[in-house]
Amino acid sequence: MMAASVTDTATDESFMAAALTLGRRYMGQTWPNPAVGALVVRDGQIVGRGMTKPSGRPHAETEALQEAGDLARGATLYVTLEPCSHHGLTPPCADAVVAAGITRVVSALEDPDARVAGRGHARMAAAGIDVVTGTLQAEAHRAHLGHILRVTQGRPMLTLKLAETADGYAAGGDHDPRLMITGLAANNRVQMWRAFHDAVMIGVGTAHADDPLLTVRLPGLERKPWRIVLDTKLSLSLRSRLVSTAQDWPVLVICGEAAPKDAETALIKAGVHVTRVAIAADGHLDLAAALGALAARGLTRIFSEGGPTVASHLVRQDLADEVVIVRAPRPLLRPGVPSLQDAARVALADQNHWRPYDVEAAGIDQILRYERVGACLPVL
Repeated sequence: MMAASVTDTATDESFMAAALTLGRRYMGQTWPNPAVGALVVRDGQIVGRGMTKPSGRPHAETEALQEAGDLARGATLYVTLEPCSHHGLTPPCADAVVAAGITRVVSALEDPDARVAGRGHARMAAAGIDVVTGTLQAEAHRAHLGHILRVTQGRPMLTLKLAETADGYAAGGDHDPRLMITGLAANNRVQMWRAFHDAVMIGVGTAHADDPLLTVRLPGLERKPWRIVLDTKLSLSLRSRLVSTAQDWPVLVICGEAAPKDAETALIKAGVHVTRVAIAADGHLDLAAALGALAARGLTRIFSEGGPTVASHLVRQDLADEVVIVRAPRPLLRPGVPSLQDAARVALADQNHWRPYDVEAAGIDQILRYERVGACLPVL
C-alpha cells in the first residue's frame, strides 16, 4: 500500500474528526458497548452516517452502511474503533463492511477487546479492502477510554469532579449551611457531564449532607445515568431523594460484605440495586473492587461527585483518569472542609503523574482539567 499524501491525510483526519463527534452523540447511553461513530464517504461526500445507539445496538458501522445503501459500493468507511469480528447478538460488522462493497476503511483505533484485537482489520484486508489504521488515534483513545479500560483492566474510566472556593474549600464548618459554591453556567456544565457518563457516583457522606438527586435536568437531555452511592454500612436513608426516586431513576448502592442484611432487603424493596465488595485495610470500601463491580455490570464511564474523602482516595489510589475542578472566584475566608486532602492535592500537582490540559471559564467560575499521564495516550 502506498503512503498517503499530505492531502489524503488531512482529508482522512477531517472525516475522522467528524466521526468522533458523531459517536459522542450517545456517549453515556451505549454501555456496555463503546460509543462509536462511522461515516461512509463517496467522492468526497458523506453518504452514510451512523453511531452506536442506546444500549449498544445497532452498531455504528451497520447504521452508516444502511443509510448509504448502494452508494457504499466503492466508498470509504471512516470508523472510530475497529469493526467487530465476532458473533454476539448481531453478526460481525467486519463482514457487513465486506458485503457492502466498501473498498477502503480508515479506522482510528484497534479494539483491545480480546474478541476483536485486530481480527476485524485482518478480515477486511483479507477481502481486498484497503485498511488504514491509526488516524486520530489519540483522540479516539480518549473517546473510547472507558471501553478500553473495561476490557483491559476490568474497571471503567472515571472522571472526578470537584467544586471549590477560591481558597480550596468544598464546604464550611460543621454548623455552616450548605455552600452554593458555583454559579448557573458551571452547574449547567455539570449537568452535561452527567449526561455523557454512564453513571454518577457519590459517597454516602455526600448523600447524608446534601440529599442530592444526581439527575440530568437540562431541557432536551432525556437521559438517566445510573446513580451510585458508596455506602460501607448501608446507612443510606430510605427517605432520601435517591431512594424515593429509585423506581424511575436507577440507583446502585455499593456496600461492604458485612453490611446489615435487613438494610439491604429494605433498599431492594424500594427499588435500589445493592452490590457488596471487600473492605480495604483503612475500613473504607475497596474502591478498586467497587469499580471492578461496576465494570462487571457493563458500565464504562463514571462521573464521581463523591465529596472530599472519596475524591482524595480516588486520586491517591490512581483510580481517577480525569480530574475536573470547578473553582469559584470567592474564598471562604474561614475554616472549612478542603476539597482535597493534602496528600491528594500534592499528588495532583505532580506533573509527572497528572497533566493540566485545559482551563476555561464558565460564567464567573473557572474550570481546570487534569488527565492522568498515560490515561489518554494511544494504545501501542
